[in-house]
Amino acid sequence: MKPHKVFLGLGSNLGNREENLRNAIIRIRDIIGAITQESGIYETVAWGLTDQNAFLNQVIAIETSYSPIAVLHLILRIEREMGRIREVKWGARIIDIDILYYDDEMILTENLSIPHPFIQERKFVLVPLCEISPENIHPILKQTNHQLLLACQDSGEVNKVIN
Repeated sequence: MKPHKVFLGLGSNLGNREENLRNAIIRIRDIIGAITQESGIYETVAWGLTDQNAFLNQVIAIETSYSPIAVLHLILRIEREMGRIREVKWGARIIDIDILYYDDEMILTENLSIPHPFIQERKFVLVPLCEISPENIHPILKQTNHQLLLACQDSGEVNKVIN
């Protein structure tokens, strides 16, 4: 069976943010699947709930044999094991891992939305996503990641800090 290609967005704004991203990537590789692409790391101001520390963000691509719901459960497990506590929506966090794309799937359930519903609104996702996959087509919007970035209204700065 051919592995599934999944794009994940990672973010951290508590503790050693870079180390948190690295630890998450190691856990993803060990538990969910092989890392096939990895963007640089970008620093951005918080989005949604803005009165908090700046984030480090990164996008990775993985190959996995797990189903979308299994990937979600494994991601939530990794977040919990790393100490993430969900208290406030868009609040500060040690690690945040979002499923951006899962192959060309379109899934909408109470607990899972693929593609991620805010991709096109967030430069902190689109900039690193375009670094590793500018021509990937959003299965609902029928535009490439690059086209989505060009049309994005998010005015937040996205600064590369680590290649």
